[in-house]
Amino acid sequence: MKKIFLIILSLALFSACERKIDKFTVSKGNADFTKFITVGNSLIAGYADGALYHNGQLYSIPNILAGQLQLAGSGTFVQPMVTSEYGVDFPGSGPKFKLGPATDCMGAISLGPVPDIGTKDPFSTPVGYPVNNFGIPGAKSFHLLYPGYAKLNPYYYRFALTPLTGKVVEDIVASNASFFALWLGDNDVLQYALAGGAADSITSPAFFTTAMGGVLQALTLNHAKGVIATIPDITTIPYFTTVPWNGLVLDKQQADTINYAMGLFQLPFHYVVGRNPFLVADPTSAHPYFKVRQMVAGELVLLTVPQDSMKCHGMGIINAEKHVPYPIPNQYVLTADEVSALVTATTAYNEIIKTALAPTFGLAIVDMNEKLKTLSTGISWNGISLSTVFVTGGAFSLDGIHLNPRGNALAANFFIEAINAKFGSTIPEVDITKYPGVIFP
Repeated sequence: MKKIFLIILSLALFSACERKIDKFTVSKGNADFTKFITVGNSLIAGYADGALYHNGQLYSIPNILAGQLQLAGSGTFVQPMVTSEYGVDFPGSGPKFKLGPATDCMGAISLGPVPDIGTKDPFSTPVGYPVNNFGIPGAKSFHLLYPGYAKLNPYYYRFALTPLTGKVVEDIVASNASFFALWLGDNDVLQYALAGGAADSITSPAFFTTAMGGVLQALTLNHAKGVIATIPDITTIPYFTTVPWNGLVLDKQQADTINYAMGLFQLPFHYVVGRNPFLVADPTSAHPYFKVRQMVAGELVLLTVPQDSMKCHGMGIINAEKHVPYPIPNQYVLTADEVSALVTATTAYNEIIKTALAPTFGLAIVDMNEKLKTLSTGISWNGISLSTVFVTGGAFSLDGIHLNPRGNALAANFFIEAINAKFGSTIPEVDITKYPGVIFP
């Protein structure tokens, strides 16, 4: 059989509506930015390209935001800095990615994310100083209330005040902040999604409400004001949208050959010239031997799907060596029901944030969910185009989940916009054109 072309990446550029920077006379309004802290997960920590590394932290959303707040009286913003440009070394940590040439199973060389090899920071070494950035990669909303959470999370261990028994919320109270930015809750759905729905679980809205309420009580205990961000629909980010559900492209000979094979296997699937859905594992299939089905529109293939297995060994259609159906395993796919569960939970979380938490605690709201949706169709800022397209979209880093420096600058501006609207301040936005996107070799 001739090789089957798989639609994996779309590197098309685009243009869209233009947005430019407004200029302000700086004023703090009725806010007090003297002691500014941030609380959240990897999105706040400066995680990018699959790792927490030095330059990623320098370009973190909080660090960019803090630089602007310093114009209105904010003090020094301290992060738990990583010295290595390759990440933090702990069991199970993956590599940091860079853009470089890679050779696939067919010998084709293309530009894409490749491991950036170098010495990482040891994870067990505490930084030894108090911090303003409480961004903890991997943290869910309720983790911030766990006693001894640092024993479970090596990133938090690096800057926890009392690693063996303390809670993140206790460290937050001890920081005595006057103003805060909170972006937390993504991992309450993301961890389940990253496992293709095959592991972990989605936090219930009731538990989410309790946990976020506990975090906000800690943040406002000393009468601090703040801003809270909603949770983006993670099913729209490059990690879940780069490999299309119908990315199996066939010519007539290939389609005819596969249809003949499906008849032999007594599987009711028909293939046509052009794009076709991938085969995925389905344990509920009525077939006595082949527990498979075709994907449907709205289902998602994860970016981590083994692409060499798809290109050269038939994953997603027929095994090239055994000549039997070869479905994509469950852990690389989000089914329609799983996508629905993720969207439903995210919608519930955001309703809680907007109608319960923010009004109760007097917070500014940055609707990051709605803001980042604009990236799906594309935006332009001072001549720079941004979208959710993997690699060339200009906003996301090479892990397909976290923003790159330019995307972080855009998000920082969204925070500034919300702060100004709520507290009457006139904090200037940053020029995102001064921040790098994906670095091309």
